[in-house]
Amino acid sequence: MDLSKIPAQPKPGLINVLIEIPAGSKNKYEFDKDLEAFALDRVLYASVQYPYDYGFVPNTLADDGDPLDGMV
Repeated sequence: MDLSKIPAQPKPGLINVLIEIPAGSKNKYEFDKDLEAFALDRVLYASVQYPYDYGFVPNTLADDGDPLDGMV
């Protein structure tokens, strides 16, 4: 998957967010640049679940060097 072809903002008023962690999931996925695919990063073993869809805005850069975070 070539993320460079996915715009952060396809048109005014819209923002693309690529979901890495689905709401209600205990699995955390991250995009692996070498594999060009999403890969399992870790599993929460407690009763904790992610409450929202969580991901990142493609073709952006935050202060931490990663793409901007996004919750849907």
